[in-house]
Amino acid sequence: MNALVNDIGVPGGIDVLRVFCGPDGRHGNALGVVREGAAYPDEASRQKLARTLGFSETVFVDDPERGRVDIYTPGTRLPFAGHPLVGTAWLLDLEVLELPVGDVFARQDGEFTWISARPEWVPPRTLERYASAAQVEALTGPPPGEGWLYVWAWEDEAAGRVRARAFPRRGDGIAEDEATGAAALLLSSALGRALNIRQGRGSQILAAPAPDGTVEVGGRVLLRNPVLAGA
Repeated sequence: MNALVNDIGVPGGIDVLRVFCGPDGRHGNALGVVREGAAYPDEASRQKLARTLGFSETVFVDDPERGRVDIYTPGTRLPFAGHPLVGTAWLLDLEVLELPVGDVFARQDGEFTWISARPEWVPPRTLERYASAAQVEALTGPPPGEGWLYVWAWEDEAAGRVRARAFPRRGDGIAEDEATGAAALLLSSALGRALNIRQGRGSQILAAPAPDGTVEVGGRVLLRNPVLAGA
């Protein structure tokens, strides 16, 4: 879209965040958070707004005290997603977020906001390892095929440093996802170790598995208002 988010007349108002920013405060994945979810009482109205905003995800807050939230891409509703939960936990200073799949616990640690969730809550994604970070960098767009794809390679295996890019391939206008907490969660779980992931143009995601089978995912969050939604 080509107008300020603050100027499109969103009932209840909307906060626009950047989630998983790099160490320099740049990049991160854009997120819209509608604090007054009741202004959009049904799935159709929420889906329409998410499509209009055009962010990879938009969150509707149904109960800020209990942390009950509802997540949408421009084309579908999600039972779980990483960067929307990290961003919403930071914005509303929440310790628990309620989702249909279960409770997601959150914490603040200095400049990082963390969530803890189970890998089985993540919608299906293909994790594809490349031989080098340079090969990941060289991609000019989504590789051929269908379904959500997360390509990654080691930058420094001993240090747990990963280079990654994410391609939803779902036909909703999001060709590449700048920073993807859910895929980072799956990769950390699959490898069984803590990871420091550089994704997209320069976003940073931290992830670490816990003994109880959950995985913590964390990163920096910054407020992006006012902003061009397509910027």
